[in-house]
Amino acid sequence: MGEWGFLSSLLDAVQEHSPMVGRFWLVVMLLFRILVLATVGSDVFEDEQEEFVCNTQQPGCKPVCYDAAFPISHYRFLVFHIVVLSAPAALFVIFAVHQAAKPGPRGVPSQHARRLQPFYVGSVVARIAAELGFLLGQALLYGFRVQPLFVCHRRPCPHHVDCFVSRPTEKTVFIHFYFVVGLVSALLSLAELTHLLRKGPPPRAGCCQRPQERGPAPGQPAGATEEPRCPLPQGDLTV
Repeated sequence: MGEWGFLSSLLDAVQEHSPMVGRFWLVVMLLFRILVLATVGSDVFEDEQEEFVCNTQQPGCKPVCYDAAFPISHYRFLVFHIVVLSAPAALFVIFAVHQAAKPGPRGVPSQHARRLQPFYVGSVVARIAAELGFLLGQALLYGFRVQPLFVCHRRPCPHHVDCFVSRPTEKTVFIHFYFVVGLVSALLSLAELTHLLRKGPPPRAGCCQRPQERGPAPGQPAGATEEPRCPLPQGDLTV
């Protein structure tokens, strides 16, 4: 569980720069993916090769048939999926830390946020591409149902061999759950990207807008004008 804890802490650092919808994506990632895969998924798929039984004793037939039935282990595929999804966020955190460590003018956080936003948007785009790519790969590699019987006719098997998969119903339910979570995650990422593009970059530091002309405020002498007001600097990319 140590590697999962490191990944969770790394993803948790992203929330400092995420809008609200991005934090919902983070909750889905941590609870319904990392936690479920680390606790339930390992038990569901730990015996997939040991309990893959074929009705022949021909040496070499069972591993060849298992490779034909599952070109990539379900569990390893899902772990690799999480690693690839986390890579854009991890790269963004590294870049943000590097930018924060650079010497420069202090007290102008909006400039820092303005530099970071294009890279954060890029990380969200990369996350969406990875999400959709792995969902498509999961559908093409495994489909949406784990069949209890797999008929194998590869060499060195002497004839058509019947092979049986352990706990096919439980694995099918887990695959359906994980696919639905992937769709929800992709929709949240698309919503976050839409929000970031509509919001636009933070205002430039020193960009002040002069208020509309109107009479002097109470207590001010005639002819007095109101000073330009600058928007408050935003320290991150949040809402």
